[in-house]
Amino acid sequence: MSITFGVITFPGSNCDHDAYHALAHIMNVETTFLWHKETDLSGIDFLLIPGGFSYGDYLRCGAIARFSPIMQSVVEFAEQGGPVLGICNGFQILLEAGLLPGAMLHNKELRYVCKQVHLRTESTNSIYTRGLEKGQVLQIPVAHGEGNYFIDDEGLKELQDNDQVLFRYSDAAGNVDDETNFNGSVDNIAGICNKQRNVLGMMPHPERAVEKMIGSEDGKLIFESILNEVVTV
Repeated sequence: MSITFGVITFPGSNCDHDAYHALAHIMNVETTFLWHKETDLSGIDFLLIPGGFSYGDYLRCGAIARFSPIMQSVVEFAEQGGPVLGICNGFQILLEAGLLPGAMLHNKELRYVCKQVHLRTESTNSIYTRGLEKGQVLQIPVAHGEGNYFIDDEGLKELQDNDQVLFRYSDAAGNVDDETNFNGSVDNIAGICNKQRNVLGMMPHPERAVEKMIGSEDGKLIFESILNEVVTV
């Protein structure tokens, strides 16, 4: 079965070509760019909202992009069960659009962080992680200034009860603690899915971890899981 991935480009997106390269040239799947003013998603099987600085990150990260014409179609696509992956700024946009709960704050040290980090896989109950093992540690880079995920205690309990936390920041051995929580995210959260489990938002960049020459191939494991599962969604 042929699958087509759509990578959305907003004014200020800067990881759209990284995502396209990872999907089209590394994973060898049909991939197309979608300009933010488009509204027709027919023929698209999977949506990826990439990282960057949509609309210059004015107001709040993702706050303006949420009102781009394409986003109403993205919301409808997700509500109908279509798979959507938001990476970094894409995660922020999904939060602003109400497709995921919570919000993003500035990193706890109020500094932009760009480095390799480790993620512990918390759940394999999603198309994004079913190809992984629970507790498996991935090395994937981050690059953000506002990646401090926040949600209130009631919302956090709901995430935990519904097994919606897919990734947490850890060390290479899988230890999750304050020392590995470089941006201050509640409960070391690096990635969450919605209740329906078809929408994932994550701050680390798996599209930048698909080739050994750039530091890690662990991001391929997430894309491989998607490709193994999305045909049945």
